[in-house]
Amino acid sequence: MTQTVPVPDGLPMERDAGPFAPPRALSRLREVRPVSPLRFPGGHEGWLVTGHEEVRRLLADTRFSSRQDLGVLHVPYEVPGMPVPTEPSPQIPGVFIAMDPPDHTRMRRRLTGAFTVRRMKELEESIVLVAERQLDAMARLTPPVDLVERFALPVPSLVICELLGVPYEDRATFQTNTAAFLVRDQAFDEKMAAYGAMTSYLAELVTRKRAEPGDDILSDLARQQDLTVEELTGCAFLLLLAGHETTVNMLALGTFALLEHPEQTAALRADPELLPGAVEELMRYLSVADIFYRYATEDIELGGETIGAGSTVVVSLLAANRDPRRFENPDALDVRRAARGHLAFGHGVHQCLGQQLGRIEMRAGFAGLLRRFPDLSLAIPADEVLLRTDMNIYGVHELPVTWTRTAP
Repeated sequence: MTQTVPVPDGLPMERDAGPFAPPRALSRLREVRPVSPLRFPGGHEGWLVTGHEEVRRLLADTRFSSRQDLGVLHVPYEVPGMPVPTEPSPQIPGVFIAMDPPDHTRMRRRLTGAFTVRRMKELEESIVLVAERQLDAMARLTPPVDLVERFALPVPSLVICELLGVPYEDRATFQTNTAAFLVRDQAFDEKMAAYGAMTSYLAELVTRKRAEPGDDILSDLARQQDLTVEELTGCAFLLLLAGHETTVNMLALGTFALLEHPEQTAALRADPELLPGAVEELMRYLSVADIFYRYATEDIELGGETIGAGSTVVVSLLAANRDPRRFENPDALDVRRAARGHLAFGHGVHQCLGQQLGRIEMRAGFAGLLRRFPDLSLAIPADEVLLRTDMNIYGVHELPVTWTRTAP
């Protein structure tokens, strides 16, 4: 029997329990009612899912649609401060994260070969070299420096540009526009202006690749003549956005978390073999891509509740990854924890396509950073670090760091 709890007005978003923790209201809801009603601005009542098992089941159930043209936006709702249209959004060709099978399957299967575990392992050496070159450049600077600008942003950007075939000299264009697209507190037309600038650039790029393909993922897609330029553009947009924004923020926020937990950092320096597990633990602990929306296409039972057809459902991966029913002492960062089963990469048909790439980048990034800068520390008080609470992917805007010595 579920406990009676007040129905929240809007999605709790305030990071009132510290920079790495879910909002307290989300944690309280998870403990008493992991599938709970949620009242959206405008009066529509949907659902909020915060329990690990419930989120896992939901993400595996394709009756919870990812499409935004079915009715997810049919009633006015918003994440606080994030304006959205008040009617369904049309499907964007190629953006398969917002599709359901079989359309999702058709697009995603074009890319599965490019992101296999084997192919990613083959790229590992070159990714390590990218990270090491950035660390070399950073070591030549006089501290303090901004770790985001000098390391966390360039490494994933260089890697995804190389993989997709996007000229790295164009990075300022896509970094500026992806950042603008992800701002939560902005007018919808401003968001669409950033999206339009990105897609105009990418449409031109994929058209060139169709005419003169190279040795990269976008060229491989462009060779498939049954894909339209619009589909290629949408797919390129999704890959470029997801391929660097999440890893950028994991590298920066993960470093912040490690610096705030010196005993965990010391354990990693003492035993580098802990690093693969530590990456999984940081993914669980931070869950930078947190909030996702689904739409119930029929009445569905979940966690002892009946979610009615047509309901908007909000999923919190961060709350799910801090569920004490799944992880012991979940609010502690423990690099020795077996964090298998975390949901930071999602679950089901939409589980992150580039998860192996992200893991390799994070292993290379954290390993190099801890080795090359043995006494790395924050250059400002922790409570002055500028958090990305205004963005749809969490992290830090800047991370000023300092050191007194470097290692080879």
